[in-house]
Order: sequence, then structure tokens, then C-alpha cells
Amino acid sequence: MIGLKVGEKSLMRGYSLASAHYEDRLEFCSIEVPDGLLTSRLQHLTEGDEIIISSKATGTLVIDNLEDGRNLYLIGTGAGLAPFLSVIKDPETYLRFKNIVLLHGCRRVAELAFGEMITEKLTRDELLGDFVRYPLIYHPTVTRDQFRNRGRITDLIASGKLFSDVELLELDPQHDRLMICGSSELVRDTRELLVGKGFVEGNHGEPAQFVIEKAFAERLALDCARSSEAPDYRSHLERQ
Repeated sequence: MIGLKVGEKSLMRGYSLASAHYEDRLEFCSIEVPDGLLTSRLQHLTEGDEIIISSKATGTLVIDNLEDGRNLYLIGTGAGLAPFLSVIKDPETYLRFKNIVLLHGCRRVAELAFGEMITEKLTRDELLGDFVRYPLIYHPTVTRDQFRNRGRITDLIASGKLFSDVELLELDPQHDRLMICGSSELVRDTRELLVGKGFVEGNHGEPAQFVIEKAFAERLALDCARSSEAPDYRSHLERQ
């Protein structure tokens, strides 16, 4: 949870950690909602400003909540990419899974944040370079602009195009594990798709074959609730 003092009250929201557990700084990724209760203030902070950070982290998007498998799919839309930046910087991820497929869906190419870090800096990292170079498959896709990969993630999975693009077999509960973080529509549609294929959802204390982060979509709804641009933004999230 991070937040700010607003008058006499603390305005707090849950944000996913984008930094690895061994890094000496905390990194977060946020959207910019012009009239959002918290983001309207966060986006104008400058170096030296104070924020509030809770001392305990919670959430389902950790690999301990997944059974062992061959392939790990990390599925995020928009700022829902953030928790997976932490996952792909964890050496244990590469010890537990043979292939890690990072899927990031956005409307526009300009919204595909962290692409350079994933494809270039991470492969040259002194600690992770050898781990990441071959097992990590980064597959960004957009729905509005011309780009090498186009389409909604769930459509790419349902049609089988994703698997031909990344050169892996279609999803199989015996071998594949998944993490999902994004809009409420993405979470709902992906969960339905996976359950239909026989996948079992995991949580704290009960590892299984896929996990989702509900809090992300809930936070977006709260932040957009009083925004004058809320209808357009929610529509944007649903299209992702």
C-alpha cells in the first residue's frame, strides 16, 4: 500500500512492486488518471516529496502460489505489467520454469512501458543475464496501432495465434502455469478460458495452476470513479 497525507487523512491504494526483492529501492508503476483520487497527486510528486508505504506486502502474484510446471505465462495489460517485472528479475523463476512468456497488452505502442529494460538491460544484467537470455520470451501486443503483434491477449490465446508466434504448444494444465493482472474484463475472460481448459486457480497456501490479482482492477475502478474521463478510461481498460 502506498499513499499520501491529504489533509488529516491518509489516502492509500494497493500497488504492485516492480522491483525485485534484492534491489535497494522500491519501484512502482502507475497509470495517470487526471482526476483520480490518488494518481492525480502522485503524478505531480518531485524528488524529496514524502509518501506513505505500508510495511507489509500482500498479494497472490508470487510463484509460491503456483505448482511446478514447464512454462510460465505472465499476462498483464497496461500498468498490470508491474508485478511481472519483479517476477522476471527473480532468479528462482528461471530455476522453476523452463520458459517464461511475458505478455503485455495495451491500446497504443507508446503505452508499452519497460520494453527496453526487458529486451536489452535485463539480458546484460550481471546477476540475471545468463538466466534471462533464452528462457524469457517478451511478447507485447496492441489493439489500436500498427505493430508486429496485434490483438487482445485472450483472442490470441483462444485462436492459437499466440502459441505459433512464441513457438510453444497450446495451453495444457499439466505443463503450463499462469499469472494474470489487468482490467476486470481481462481477469474475467482469462479465468473463464483457463477453467474451461481444466486449469485450477491457486491462492495463498493452496498452489495450483494459475493465479490472478483482483486488487489491481478494483484499484483502477476506485481511482477512475470520480474522474471526468472515467467512462472513456474504463472503456479503454475493457478493450485491453
